[in-house]
Amino acid sequence: MDKVEQIKYTVTLLPEARLFRVELILPEPDPEGQVFTLPAWIPGSYMIRDFARNIVSLSAVSAGKPISVNKVDKQTWRAEPVSNKLELKYDVYAADLSVRSAYLNTTRGFFNGTSLFMRIPGRELASVLVEINQPEGDSLSAWKVATTMPAISVDDKGFGLFEVEDYEHLVDFPVEIADFQEISYQVNNVPHRMVVTGRVAFDEKRLASDLEKICKYHASLFGELPVLEYLFLTLALADGYGGLEHRNSSSLICRKNDLPTKDMDGLPDGYRDFLGLCSHEYFHLWHVKRIRPELLKQADLTAEVHTRLLWVFEGITSYYDELALVRSGCIDEKSYLQLLAKTVTRVMRGKGRHKQSVAESSFDAWTRFYKQDENSPNAIVSYYAKGALVALGIDVTMRQKSSDTLSLDDLMRLLWERHGKTDIGVTEDGINPLISELTGQSYETFLSDYAEGTKELPLADWFSALGIGFQLRPAKNPEDPGGAELLVKNGVAKPVIGARYKQQGDLVEVTHIVEGGAAQVAGMSAGDRIVAVDSLQVDAGNLHEKISRYEPGDEIEVVAFRKDELMRFRVCPQPADNDTCDLWLLPESECSEAQLARRNSWLGLARRSK
Repeated sequence: MDKVEQIKYTVTLLPEARLFRVELILPEPDPEGQVFTLPAWIPGSYMIRDFARNIVSLSAVSAGKPISVNKVDKQTWRAEPVSNKLELKYDVYAADLSVRSAYLNTTRGFFNGTSLFMRIPGRELASVLVEINQPEGDSLSAWKVATTMPAISVDDKGFGLFEVEDYEHLVDFPVEIADFQEISYQVNNVPHRMVVTGRVAFDEKRLASDLEKICKYHASLFGELPVLEYLFLTLALADGYGGLEHRNSSSLICRKNDLPTKDMDGLPDGYRDFLGLCSHEYFHLWHVKRIRPELLKQADLTAEVHTRLLWVFEGITSYYDELALVRSGCIDEKSYLQLLAKTVTRVMRGKGRHKQSVAESSFDAWTRFYKQDENSPNAIVSYYAKGALVALGIDVTMRQKSSDTLSLDDLMRLLWERHGKTDIGVTEDGINPLISELTGQSYETFLSDYAEGTKELPLADWFSALGIGFQLRPAKNPEDPGGAELLVKNGVAKPVIGARYKQQGDLVEVTHIVEGGAAQVAGMSAGDRIVAVDSLQVDAGNLHEKISRYEPGDEIEVVAFRKDELMRFRVCPQPADNDTCDLWLLPESECSEAQLARRNSWLGLARRSK
């Protein structure tokens, strides 16, 4: 196409009204009537979010005169034909406190380009100017801008003019605007930063040191770092958790208590989880943002794009995010096994693993994984959690079949060479050929059984090959995530009600009914609010303990409200399933030389000793 003048977006913040005002200048509009559209979803989060619903006013002028703009569908507008420069102005209401959309009030501003910047069909490859204006008011004078959007002319606080090569890149630069704290470090001479928004004190040196270790490990795995800078944007709240990857940055939400303090003893679970989140999003720098499914590479963000490969991209990432913590030396082997046992427990507690494969979970992410309901644990499986276990299986199997000369690390490096560096998308059937090329053996049966199918994962065999002890036992209580040592062999299967629940006011609300469990057999449903068990009041804290006192087969009366009607159920508690995982390092005396060498390689012990 012929070279055209740059498109320009100007962003003005109106914090009191919670509005971002966007002014779009298009020098050469379509003479037949310019079309504008806002994305319906954001890459990395596979759910239709209809960002256009947040536009509260829209108008246009050309040559100083107002022109009409008509809405074509829920996210598309068409302006009347004009021959001169077209100026579009619209206000976006921003109240989504997540990493996916836009947020603005008098304490903070944040946005993703998919929430603010209209796409101009046919002009997606045109270069773009973005101007971000500093908000007015003395109370906002300390606000600064944090983004990796390339700057051409900005002030000492980061407000000013930026330039982006095309629309795809434009919507891949999240922007944080606040009075934030900042830490920095280097990885392979590439500057890395983390900005933290929120009133919180934390150990900056500890956090920078741990992040540096993790990022250096990932860069060493792939052999290079394909960015000139990297930025973590972190919002610290009283409660919250989440992350979203971008091409050379990521947006994170964590609990304030999860950040390290200067008087912190050891490595609390919350901080360990936060480091895992950072590791996950950083791994996406290679795997998802550059190595990506062919179908998602072609996405125009207006409608769902279905791929069966999310387990490859999110599942493998979920495998490496925690493995990187132990390989980099941020956590020890026992702490890592605790995390891995938690993942196994999460998968084993879902009946949906027998009905939905991780490939199907990937394909149905838009309508099932991201839109879960009370029956989801019985019907679906997580392509994150089970995908991580399938990745573990690929890793172990490659090691065994190659006499420990190959591993999943080698597959990741080959994916990087063939697809990441070249920007050639991975086809839906592109994984088996790559593994087969590396190993000289087909993995079609493996993938058919465990990725495309619902065959139970041979976890005992996989862990044994790594010199790791493994057992599944009944949970001690609903919060039992599994452990990293063998305390009691198998354990006693105490009776359970077969439901998940939470405290709701003075009553216990049933959130999920386990398929085939005692509650379902008795006719209970999600939404029922339990008042009493055998004429005694219960709460979410003691219900499990009270039920566990009965013998399997005993009949008890559960009284509950269903809507406004009082119901009585005759429930016969059933023995708890063996669905809780324990993992531990087998004593060296119980391992072969091959198991020990494989375990040391898998955990990165040889690398860390160097």
